[in-house]
Amino acid sequence: MPLNLPDRLPAIELLKEENIFVMDTTRAHGQDIRPLRIAILNLMPIKITTETDFVRILSNTPLQIEIEFMKIKSHTSKNAPIEHMRAFYHDFEDMRNNKYDGFIITGAPLEQYNYEEVSYWDELQMVMDWAHSNVTSTLYICWAAFAGLYHFYGIDKQPTPEKIFGVFRHHALMPQLPIFRGFDDEYYVPHSRHITLPKDEILKHPELNIISESDEAGVHIVMARNGRDFFITGHSEYSPCTLDAEYRRDLAKGLHINKPKYYYKDDNPDMPPMVRWRGTANLLFTNWLNYYVYQETPFNINEIHD
Repeated sequence: MPLNLPDRLPAIELLKEENIFVMDTTRAHGQDIRPLRIAILNLMPIKITTETDFVRILSNTPLQIEIEFMKIKSHTSKNAPIEHMRAFYHDFEDMRNNKYDGFIITGAPLEQYNYEEVSYWDELQMVMDWAHSNVTSTLYICWAAFAGLYHFYGIDKQPTPEKIFGVFRHHALMPQLPIFRGFDDEYYVPHSRHITLPKDEILKHPELNIISESDEAGVHIVMARNGRDFFITGHSEYSPCTLDAEYRRDLAKGLHINKPKYYYKDDNPDMPPMVRWRGTANLLFTNWLNYYVYQETPFNINEIHD
């Protein structure tokens, strides 16, 4: 089934070039099946790129999905046109009375700040609290995963000696979970961050389960509330060239940056990236939608409660 997206969203034309079938709201309203309602709080500065990444990865499911983009009033994006934000995004205040089947909070380039120093921290905390009683299952991606674990459980981030940057090998600690259905014994995930999660602090919370990790990149996925919350430190949604673009951007700025590990063919930045995470990425999001969103959503979405 296709994705149901806002009319004229730039990602539609970009994904049509990749032969991904998407549907605008006008065509979708003629169908009788209620689509899954997925909200995305996009905290990344380059909005269209992030929108396209998530729309692409959510398209690989037979379920019909209706996506709504959320923004928070206490932050104004400096890199997205005002017209784009007005056309495709809704304030949290305008969405907080709605119920959603799934919710995704993206990463944000805020690793160097204390959470309380972030201009929209208070509102983000309200959003995360709201999700607990208005959403069936939530994915917290990269910085949002750190922020969520800090907000709900008091687990603070830790800086790393050097940037965790590349495509790292992982393994599941609870492979019997539906989220890992179809996964290989070892799988690859892109990471791009200067912080990590303290495993010993997580283990102090019996309500938290570390379900995926990497020997080099550390804790990858923490699950809470039987799958109603997933805190994910990696970027399975990344397109093949995202890490390359980050690497060359920082080089152009004269910043110290090591080339991403296990990413380029022959470890040579002049060669194209080796895409080794696409299959796992598709399974991760498809399994989330199927087993933790669709099959767990009440027949009447308004019955969702904490």
